[in-house]
Amino acid sequence: MSEGAYQRLWDSSHAILQELLDQEEPLLQPVPNQKRQSFQYTLSSLYLYYLGLLRRFNTLYDQMVQPQKRRLLRRLLDSVAGRVLELKDEMVRADLCEYHCLDRMLQDLHLTPADLEVPIPTYFLLEQSNVLQERGLMLAEILSRMEPVSFQESLPSMNRTDAIILLQTAERARQGRLRATFFREIRREEEWDRKMREGGWHKFNQDQAAITIQKVWKGYLQRKRTQQDRQTEMEFIGMLPVPNQLESLGIRSLTSLREDARRLRQIEKEEEFQLATVKIQDSLKETEGPNMKEKIKAQIRQWFIECHALTGRFPDYPDESLGGSYLIFSDKTPEQVKIELETQVQGGTKKDEGKNKEKEKEKKEKKGKEEKTKMGEADTTLRVLPSKFVPLINAGHEEYKNTWKNKHDSTYLSQSFDPETLRLEKRKELEQEIRIQVDELMRQELKSLRLAVDREEERPFKAPKKKNEKKAGKKKEKDLTPDRSVSSLFEELVIYGFLKKSMTVALKDFIGDFLYLGSTLSLANKLPMPSLFDIRQNMALYAVLRLGSSDIHSMAPLIRSILLVGPTGMGKKMLVNAVCTETGANLFDLSPANLQGKYSGKTGVSMIVHIVFKVARLLQPSVIWIGNAEKNFYKKVPKEEKEMEPKRIKKDLTKALRLLNPGDRVMLIGTTERPHLAEMKGLCRTYERILFMPRPDYASRYVLWKHMLDAQNVPVTQSLDISALAKVSDGYTPGHILQAIRLVLTERRILQLSKRPLVASEFLGHLAKLEPVYREEEESLKDWYFKTPLGKKRMEFLKDQEAEEARLANEKKKRK
Repeated sequence: MSEGAYQRLWDSSHAILQELLDQEEPLLQPVPNQKRQSFQYTLSSLYLYYLGLLRRFNTLYDQMVQPQKRRLLRRLLDSVAGRVLELKDEMVRADLCEYHCLDRMLQDLHLTPADLEVPIPTYFLLEQSNVLQERGLMLAEILSRMEPVSFQESLPSMNRTDAIILLQTAERARQGRLRATFFREIRREEEWDRKMREGGWHKFNQDQAAITIQKVWKGYLQRKRTQQDRQTEMEFIGMLPVPNQLESLGIRSLTSLREDARRLRQIEKEEEFQLATVKIQDSLKETEGPNMKEKIKAQIRQWFIECHALTGRFPDYPDESLGGSYLIFSDKTPEQVKIELETQVQGGTKKDEGKNKEKEKEKKEKKGKEEKTKMGEADTTLRVLPSKFVPLINAGHEEYKNTWKNKHDSTYLSQSFDPETLRLEKRKELEQEIRIQVDELMRQELKSLRLAVDREEERPFKAPKKKNEKKAGKKKEKDLTPDRSVSSLFEELVIYGFLKKSMTVALKDFIGDFLYLGSTLSLANKLPMPSLFDIRQNMALYAVLRLGSSDIHSMAPLIRSILLVGPTGMGKKMLVNAVCTETGANLFDLSPANLQGKYSGKTGVSMIVHIVFKVARLLQPSVIWIGNAEKNFYKKVPKEEKEMEPKRIKKDLTKALRLLNPGDRVMLIGTTERPHLAEMKGLCRTYERILFMPRPDYASRYVLWKHMLDAQNVPVTQSLDISALAKVSDGYTPGHILQAIRLVLTERRILQLSKRPLVASEFLGHLAKLEPVYREEEESLKDWYFKTPLGKKRMEFLKDQEAEEARLANEKKKRK
């Protein structure tokens, strides 16, 4: 795509954004509980539209070259991503569930399940590639010091005679196989000769021979044509994969090369822009700086004189933390400042009256609420919390309309930036710098004026009190390692095995299909279970988008921890590695098994938790993983695990989690298969979001079989019935499916694929040997999940809904 095409995409994106911003204001109004469905519908539609915008802005920021536009796009991209996270939080509060059935919504908006995929901004990894490379080299260097010892120990020893015997047996076996095949061929030829002698030769004349040959050849050709036509038809309707993948790979490689070329151009244009910025800044300081300084001084002196004339005393100068003189003037004329002063003098007497009226109103509102609660009319309205990102989106949209809407790159073909816009921005920055200098001078001048005119000494400045300001702030964490450097702590964690190298796995490799019948099941009063697609989507929202950007994390709804609950083989550890891969996060392992025998005693436990969280904060983003998370909150520790002391980290872990603030890109991710062994309160207090991972449904199993066979470079032919495999593998996890495929596709079997294609029956024997997830096990996990705080709310809401439906049905019967 050209720069003009990206400009058109940007224009159309802002047209959609304008429509969405118009829908934001009515959303803040409270909605009665009876209109819950319409409220959920509006939230879901906004969520889907913002997801589409996030995808567009990610493409634009990744591929646009103009530096000034890219700065605005970056702000818009982060703001839209933050708004998506806010809407997800609102949907969870409205639906009382972590997963949402949006199949009907997709039909209404003419969208596909692919539009539900959460796009991960490419700048997450691109902009910190140098840091990640340095960190990877440091980790590799520390591991290389440790690896040779273990490598030498693991080598098996073999003497000379054993090696000779092994080679002799292998060679004799090879010769025996060759001899057996040779004798088999001899016997086959002898058998053929014997049959021919007994039956005799059937003689054909020339015409009969020609007709026989033609019949066989034409039949072969027709069968081949029919087979090819059927193959092309099945490929066209998407029932079979396209075999010619080389062309698609070539096209993808070309597009990736073009994208890389545009990224190189971005770096060149950014360097040019930085040089131009320095030049324009220096020229503005020389030409406009002195005049600007005198103008601000005159404006402030005029304010002193007018205040003294109106009130009889000089005003208090605003503190630097509040903005200084910019707080008073902010692009105002002296006449406007004078009018404001007069209104302040007149309004001073009315303040007390206004305060008394406000107090009376608050008392009345409190009384009204108390009466409602007494009468049983509790506030059951649904409302959306005020957004932190909508004002930022609005500001970015206004900047686009004022600056870039009707301005195209054809105006400045020879330059990589717009000099007029750059000059305006730098003029504002220069004014702020000069204003800070002038404020310091004018404060001194105000002191001397007070002494000379009013003979008054300096008054202490009182900062205005903020509303709802808490008196007691959070306690700061004591640094137990003040004298240690980050590199030494990093090395210690690597040596003890607490900091590990994560596996390189993309989040898209967690394969699963969309739940197509979610709304139908919910209408039939059946609880739909989440699909693997939903789990992947939630991990992208809860973990990847938050950890990827500090701007998003600091303003989005805070999530410190996630718990993944599901049977073995569901890919819980894979998701942890995928989060680290997509965000470039460090992986810390605080699993009970990894803690055994390390940092013993109370001080040792508090020390390791402190070191892990300290390094995780300093080298953010970071993921702290706890495998078998239920062991930290055991109801009763088993006898065989008492030496491990799995509960010793419990208190220090909860304390450290509370100290994580917005902007600290550190996330605790726990995985468990047996959550019912843990105390519910402690587990739910530590882990804020609990994601249940049930067995994959038919659609996900079908996609899993197809994808995993493609990953092994196995051509899927008509002889292999994937639909039958997906049906038979009900109850098996993705780990079981992968294990069965690896057991079948040995090196020898792969070599035979050209002569003997794969058949579904080959996998059945290996699947039968594996232990599936039985329905009773999954039901016990479901029962546990519905005892969690969010699960309880969901069940209570469903009971109330059923009771309301039964009441309405009874009323209809009575009317009849």
